[in-house]
Amino acid sequence: MVGTGVFTSLGFQLLAVQNTWSILLLWVLGGVLALIGAFTFAELGTHYHDQTGGDYVFISRGLHPFLGYLTAWVSLVGGFSAPVAIAGKAMEAYLSPFGIPNARWLTVGLIMGLGVLHSFSLKQSSVFQNITTLVKIAFIAVVLGVGFWVAPPVQNSLRWDGSFQNEVFTSAFAVSLLYVTYAYTGWNAAAYIVAEIDEPRRNLPKALLLGSLTVMVLYVCLQLVFLKLAAPTDLGGQADVAVVAFANRFGPAAGKWISIGIAFQLVATMSSYVWIGGRITSRMARDFPLWRVFDHQNKNGIPVRAIWLQVAITLGLLFSGTLQQVLLCTSFVLQLMGTLAVASLLRTPRHPDDFPSPFRPWLQWGYIIFSLGVLMFIGFDRPVESSVGLGIVLVGGLTYFIKRPIADGVRV
Repeated sequence: MVGTGVFTSLGFQLLAVQNTWSILLLWVLGGVLALIGAFTFAELGTHYHDQTGGDYVFISRGLHPFLGYLTAWVSLVGGFSAPVAIAGKAMEAYLSPFGIPNARWLTVGLIMGLGVLHSFSLKQSSVFQNITTLVKIAFIAVVLGVGFWVAPPVQNSLRWDGSFQNEVFTSAFAVSLLYVTYAYTGWNAAAYIVAEIDEPRRNLPKALLLGSLTVMVLYVCLQLVFLKLAAPTDLGGQADVAVVAFANRFGPAAGKWISIGIAFQLVATMSSYVWIGGRITSRMARDFPLWRVFDHQNKNGIPVRAIWLQVAITLGLLFSGTLQQVLLCTSFVLQLMGTLAVASLLRTPRHPDDFPSPFRPWLQWGYIIFSLGVLMFIGFDRPVESSVGLGIVLVGGLTYFIKRPIADGVRV
């Protein structure tokens, strides 16, 4: 979950929302949405505990195969390929102070290297993911420890007055929340590979719920550190707020160390998306003749062709649009598809062995209504990015009718 968003979103948010209460509320709301989603996916994942595919399976079974197909399409382009491309663009920005020649080709090599790494066995993928994730956790712990320990400079961004009341009911606040929900992307990742998890009825809810709650606490603390260390004029509009904040307080050398740390921890994020994304495409390809070629798996059950399809799309996105444009377009459609996934629980019967999502269906209805309101605000405030996002969905919808299965539905 911890990737590009938490280190970049604050700079964009401060262009429109500057009260500290407003900013913290954004990150808490994003965490609450992730927790509701985690409760929902814990039940759905344990209900379909023997099937890899996540949203695709949940929506196809609970709502309609066409909507499930759209979700798989959006996951391929926006859910897994785009985050890797965005992380690659961010990595280049964080490494720019070092004057690395041909940084873009370094990113291309890294993405292709991750494709190779995840094309052999589950054990190889998991060992690499565990190591890079531990490095990421250690880096974040150092950032938080130093950030809370030092005294803030005179000019900082902490602002605790009552102006938040004028900010939280604006379209700018809704757009800022979209950046936050993107930062929480990945809360549902474990549900995509539930069939590869040992004792899924016990471990899936643990991974989803503890992961989401822990990340929410980390995100709130990180924003406080960034706001504490630099003025809003320094942070506003900046994609590298962590670097700016630490360079402002400790000098350029500290900023460079933070750049290296963030760039390296992004490897774990990119790796996780490459690992998981191919599973959804492979699961969808099993049901649709148009995509059947991507259902192929090697002797270890790894969907190699689907992984390399995702790598190819990622490289295409890497060379198109700015970081902010790609982020907004993909965040809009991911929020829309995530809402459909939560809604699918409303039509999924509860079995005795399923994890019982609390306050069902009230939490789910709250998520759906709140999410639709946010999407409406964003549609008015950012019509171009929203339209591009919906265009991606439309293109996927048209491909559904090419070589469609004889029987509409996910096969049992």
